[in-house]
Amino acid sequence: MIKGIGIDIVDIARIEAIMKRNPRFIEKILSVKEQEKYQALMTDSRRTEFVAGRFAAKEALGKALGTGLGTLNFCDIVILNEVSGKPTLHFPGDDLYQRHISISHSQTSAVANIVLESKHNLQ
Repeated sequence: MIKGIGIDIVDIARIEAIMKRNPRFIEKILSVKEQEKYQALMTDSRRTEFVAGRFAAKEALGKALGTGLGTLNFCDIVILNEVSGKPTLHFPGDDLYQRHISISHSQTSAVANIVLESKHNLQ
């Protein structure tokens, strides 16, 4: 049973401006494991796109949960990739859900969609 759906879109130029103004923004948005992946990226544009996608995904999770991110910190949410490139989503309490995540980018925007399904048939 679907418990929640969330979608968010982010202007990449807005994220780039925030990153330039506040170098600690990365530490506030990305988990330690995500920061390692961020550091391994070769270009500034790819790094900005990465942060924008993660930001959108974490906002989409708050919408899917129906609580916003008030109960979670951005760094509590970890989005990594399988070998195939498919993103995976982890957060406190995620054991209650089957999680589906998609992140996409254009030159100007990053968008993320999250679907949470109950692992149990309980309502």
